[in-house]
Amino acid sequence: QVQLVESGGGLVQPGGSLRLSCAASGSIFSINAMGWYRQAPGKERELVALITSGGITNYAESVKGRFTISRDNAKNTVYLQMNSLKPEDTAIYYCNAAVVVRGSTWTYNYWGQGTQVTVSS
Repeated sequence: QVQLVESGGGLVQPGGSLRLSCAASGSIFSINAMGWYRQAPGKERELVALITSGGITNYAESVKGRFTISRDNAKNTVYLQMNSLKPEDTAIYYCNAAVVVRGSTWTYNYWGQGTQVTVSS
């Protein structure tokens, strides 16, 4: 099996910064896209940022210019650097990875447990 463990959430004032990390472990042959999603109270889960194994990135319009996604393929880890945070960025942030499991030719979708990000003064 594969586990995704997130870290780095917390409480920050508007205009501040946070860096989220998500490490994948387990029976991993390779990882295709990795991404961050978020879900605010009463809202649906939405894509924040995505990065392919080759480093191509995609961002939600609401975070462009403020958030940066990156990954370390050797460590099976994805990061989300969040700058100029706003109250509307408050949500639970979830890591996602498309993993080719060892011994399989299928790609499986895995989720982390989520980490709370609260932007408030």
